[in-house]
Amino acid sequence: MTDIGHHERPGFLERLIDGFHDWRLNKIASPEFQRWAAGSWFTRAFAKKDSERVYDLVAGFVYSQTLLACTELGVLQTLKRGPASARMLAMRHGLPEDRMQTLCQSAAAIGLMVRRRDGTYRLGRLGAAVLGVPGLEQMIRHHKVFYRDLADPVALLNGETDPELSHFWPYVRGVDRAANAETAAEYSSLMATSQLLVAEETLDALPMHTLTALTDVGGGTGVFLEQVGLKHPNLPLHLFDLPAVIDAARNRLGDESRIRMSAGSFLDDPLPVDGNAVSLIRVLYDHDDSTVHRVLARVFDALPPGGQVIVSEPMSGGGAPSRSGDAYFGFYTMAMTTGRPRSAQTHMALLQEAGFREMRQHPNRRPFLTSVISARKPETARKADTPRKADTVDG
Repeated sequence: MTDIGHHERPGFLERLIDGFHDWRLNKIASPEFQRWAAGSWFTRAFAKKDSERVYDLVAGFVYSQTLLACTELGVLQTLKRGPASARMLAMRHGLPEDRMQTLCQSAAAIGLMVRRRDGTYRLGRLGAAVLGVPGLEQMIRHHKVFYRDLADPVALLNGETDPELSHFWPYVRGVDRAANAETAAEYSSLMATSQLLVAEETLDALPMHTLTALTDVGGGTGVFLEQVGLKHPNLPLHLFDLPAVIDAARNRLGDESRIRMSAGSFLDDPLPVDGNAVSLIRVLYDHDDSTVHRVLARVFDALPPGGQVIVSEPMSGGGAPSRSGDAYFGFYTMAMTTGRPRSAQTHMALLQEAGFREMRQHPNRRPFLTSVISARKPETARKADTPRKADTVDG
């Protein structure tokens, strides 16, 4: 499935608009026009803005490495305690003073720091935001792996590389590798630290007062269910994941008085659905279409009539591509060598094909983190119903 849409013959108005856009873009792509636009009073502001945006696209990798260096060195944490000079920061973090000066100037240019009049630096608004997001620093450090995989993007696109990310996430290489306790602990820790904001967005978007019990399938070490439990203290909760992951969950959570835990594979073992809801939190985008079909079919069979499935994960913008869903997660899942971000429309089509109805996307404040969809199993569930195929699919 790809979100390309129908290839119908365009009407007169569409051809007219396309012709105008072609003429405009040909002009913009002309060096002579660029020189004229940069000097013209009428177009100068637009030309400057476009030039700055192109420059940011070229320099974006340097910006990300500035953030990575500040995070690895702990410079932002130091500035949280108060302003400091480049010399003081260099002595504290073991860099030559001139190199620390370069890092501080770069960080100040992108908003991580602020240069004061006396030449010292204080924490900037974006730097404070980095420190204030749970798990973000760990994610930033993790991105060194992703950056190496993107070193030759054309080779990655052609499938000519062996991406490191495909080795980091164990389920990409099969359940046997995921069964390794050390490997499971490493990736479970990263999942847990990044799960808090996703849980917050999901719970704010989706009411759960009608649920009788919730099973989180592929739920890692239980971070999402922990947050559900804080907001809905009387709701029975059940965590289901691979055996090594459940072992890590038991080590982290302790006893099972609040969250019941079961180990198994959601592709092969019975799903322990105790009530009327199953959540799939950042599960489907990690897998290819055939696996997603299988997971949704198994969830459908496990739920009682009227039961609800909750899907929360990064999604493609489909016909309106998004930076997070399409640019970032499109390449991230490619480097994982499995899965892809899907649009809300494609998710709904997949849910419908599995037999679900009453699909609904729930608006949330930060869709760049996650998007939330729910669907219900009909009271008189019949898979013989022939679902309508989606008009558009993800690219």
